[in-house]
Amino acid sequence: MMNAKLEKIIALDGTKKGTILVAHIDEPYGKNSNPIISIGVSLKGDSEPDWKVHIPYENLDELIDILNEIKKAKD
Repeated sequence: MMNAKLEKIIALDGTKKGTILVAHIDEPYGKNSNPIISIGVSLKGDSEPDWKVHIPYENLDELIDILNEIKKAKD
C-alpha cells in the first residue's frame, strides 16, 4: 500500500501560485518496493502536480551532486 508523506512545499519562482512539492513515498510500486522521493511541480499551486518525478533514495546523492555542479557553473 502506497503511503505518501508531504515533506515540503516550495514556492515556484516565476509563477504567481506555482509550487514544488516534495514527498516521501513508501512502497510506491506495490508491496515491498523500495521507498522513493517524489518531486512534483504545479504551475497553479494545485495539490495534483502538472509534472512529477520519482527518485529512488539510492540515486539521491548522485542527483544532488550534479544539481550542485549545475548551480555552481551558473553562478
